[in-house]
Formats: sequence, C-alpha cells, structure tokens
Amino acid sequence: MILEIVQFGHPALRARGAQVHEITQEVRKLAADMIETMRDADGVGLAAQQVAVPIQLAVVDVTGVEDRPSAMWVGGQPVRVEDWMPMILINPQLELGAEKEAGTEGCLSFPNMTAQITRASRVRVKSRLLDGREVEFEAEGLLSRALQHEVDHLNGVLFVDRMSAAAKAALAGKLKRLQRRG
Repeated sequence: MILEIVQFGHPALRARGAQVHEITQEVRKLAADMIETMRDADGVGLAAQQVAVPIQLAVVDVTGVEDRPSAMWVGGQPVRVEDWMPMILINPQLELGAEKEAGTEGCLSFPNMTAQITRASRVRVKSRLLDGREVEFEAEGLLSRALQHEVDHLNGVLFVDRMSAAAKAALAGKLKRLQRRG
C-alpha cells in the first residue's frame, strides 16, 4: 500500500525514532509499504519518520542508478549491491569514514528541492535485518550517501540541517512555503 510521505514542517520528521525491539507483523507490513511508497515516488531511500511513524526503520534501494555507482563490502569482501536490495534496516548504527565528499541530494519530504551536501564517502553499518539477523557492512558511493541520509531521518536530522548557509538562503522561500503546509 502506498503511504503518504509527510513534508517539511510535519513534527514526525523531527522525532528521534524509537528502537524496534520486536519484528512484528506490523513492522513487516510497514517495511513492505515503505518500499512500495519509495519506489512509487522514485526515491532511493525512505525512513519511517517520512511516513509519520517515528521508529528506527529505513528502506534503501539504489538499484538502477547508473550515474551514481555504489559499492558494498560484507566481512571485508566485495558483494554485488543488487543482491542486497531492497535493504530494510532496523535500528541501524553508522560509523562514518574520515574522507568527505560533496554531492547532490534531494529528499522525498522536500519535493523539487536539491542541494550540495557534504557527507562521509564511506560508512560502516551495523543493523538488524527484517529476518532478525544482525549484519555489518561497508558502503561507498550513492549507497553510502543514502544510508547517511536515512539514518539522519531516524534521528530527527533533515538534509536542510546539513546545507550550507548559502544553500539555505537560496531555498528560504521554498522552505517557508513547505513548512507552512507540513
């Protein structure tokens, strides 16, 4: 089922998500609905806060994005990113690499808005999967950026919080209009 994606100004976007202690049928349904919603909106990631459910659950799928490649390692060994998509992460924790890079980002909760955001170029992720397994992996490229963006959402941090002052100023009018509607 396609869910409503809340927009900037909605209080759920600033909520730190509660830990998911049990993977219930409701959590499984929410994850499936979030994947369907993300794909319907042409996104590469979606956090539960964006559908007004403040819990530590995010979905990511970078499959088919040819112009922004991704790389992934499990146990230090390279794996095919496509084999891990869509990725459903529960209570994810990130360890950010030291190298930084700027890149264009958008957000489904900020329609028609993009900005240059500086993020770690590589991340190490520790998370629970929908089947209950714990997984640890490393990611680079678009997957790294998407994971950082979604985990920010899980902690009530929005991509506008990471924009430069100049980018925020340039988007001030759009942000005010969104916030009023949110």
